[in-house]
Amino acid sequence: MIKINKSNLVKAFIAGLFSILTIGTLTLLTYETTLGVFLIASFGSSMVLLFGFPESPFSQPKNVFFGHFLTALTGIVFLKHIPLPIYINIALAVGFGVFFMILFNVVHPPAGGNPIIVIIGNVSYQYLINPIIFGSLIILIFAILTNKFLLKKNYPIK
Repeated sequence: MIKINKSNLVKAFIAGLFSILTIGTLTLLTYETTLGVFLIASFGSSMVLLFGFPESPFSQPKNVFFGHFLTALTGIVFLKHIPLPIYINIALAVGFGVFFMILFNVVHPPAGGNPIIVIIGNVSYQYLINPIIFGSLIILIFAILTNKFLLKKNYPIK
């Protein structure tokens, strides 16, 4: 039998609720406005860290923003400038994306999937603005407002 303690229940509820609100906002902007695409699959994974484990180094704003940006950029560079078969390009782009996140100390594990999304989706450089930059900023605004001001957590960690 699974035993659920009250603190885990509260933490799970809060993480789920604010994930719904954040992804709901990105989905609304994407599908109910003409402002562009704000939603990518890896943002769903970011919710686990931002609302479930905001104290993690991987959840800090610089990691979220630059992790998503670097890996998406890496994917686009491989897509547009490295003429190799897709199965090689995806593998190389993910590897280089991980390399750059570690090198620049901006590791955000959900962003590791961005090169796959970028290459399979055959996106342009515009993708860096929307959804990567604007989407990342929106999820970070939600995370800061929720964790720092509503839940009174030490977020972001200095």
